[in-house]
Amino acid sequence: MDKKLKDLEQTYHNIPIPQELDEVVERALKQNRQKKKRRTPQWLIGSAAAALLFTASLNVSPAMARTLADIPVVGSVVKVLTWTEYELAEDTYDATIKVPAIENLTNPALANALNEKYRTEGKALYDEFVAEIGDLKKNGVEAHLGVDSGYEIKTDNEQILSIGRYVVNTAGSSSTTIQYDTIDKQQEILITLPMLFKDDHYLTTISENIKEQMRAQMADAEQGKIYWLDEETMPGESFTAIRADQPFYISEQGKLIISFDKYEVAPGYMGVVEFEIPTDILQNDLVSATYIH
Repeated sequence: MDKKLKDLEQTYHNIPIPQELDEVVERALKQNRQKKKRRTPQWLIGSAAAALLFTASLNVSPAMARTLADIPVVGSVVKVLTWTEYELAEDTYDATIKVPAIENLTNPALANALNEKYRTEGKALYDEFVAEIGDLKKNGVEAHLGVDSGYEIKTDNEQILSIGRYVVNTAGSSSTTIQYDTIDKQQEILITLPMLFKDDHYLTTISENIKEQMRAQMADAEQGKIYWLDEETMPGESFTAIRADQPFYISEQGKLIISFDKYEVAPGYMGVVEFEIPTDILQNDLVSATYIH
């Protein structure tokens, strides 16, 4: 079994990494094409020291080792685990921050870059929370503060891995933000929203569809949904268009899901809201049907 896994990993290792989605499509259409020399994009270069820290931490930390009992396996090789967990419980202050890590990608630059990002964000979130508590105590202010951060696997199939990382801040009321990373496990590249489309016309296409969905949901009184579409009601806050870096993921069914943070386009009781974009309206904007179909 170990030999089979090594052979599989070696096969993945030999797959050249494309710079853009159109190269992926071109290679699929022209299988006999001469293989290009692997090139690692500069932005994906990870830190060797961070990789060593990742390996050493898993080996020496008892708390971290306990998390290995509940490792969600992703595909046959790639898996996601909890690298470490920050916890604080003191009087009216509470923090739980779970930091994910991706293992067994044969593209070490991509794995290191993502894992280093997760570690950096998790530690920064914890440090900021501790600093805020310190400031409150220093000024004699009593408050209830909490932060809950973790991750969930939104999609896990033969081609796509989508990881959602959420942060819930509580201070009287709560706010929720979520970010996604979507990976092509076969080509081992990070998929961004702009690379799926020919040009930026997709921003208009998707935004107009989301507005239609919002209006339809609000028209159904039984759903009890409200979105900020009226400039007169929510001046400066009404939804006009998605951003080029709008949080998104690709569902198990190959559908594009656009996500909005709590309070971003709707009242707080709506929480995080998502919209599935019909593939048929995207046909003229998509580079190909490789991911969205």
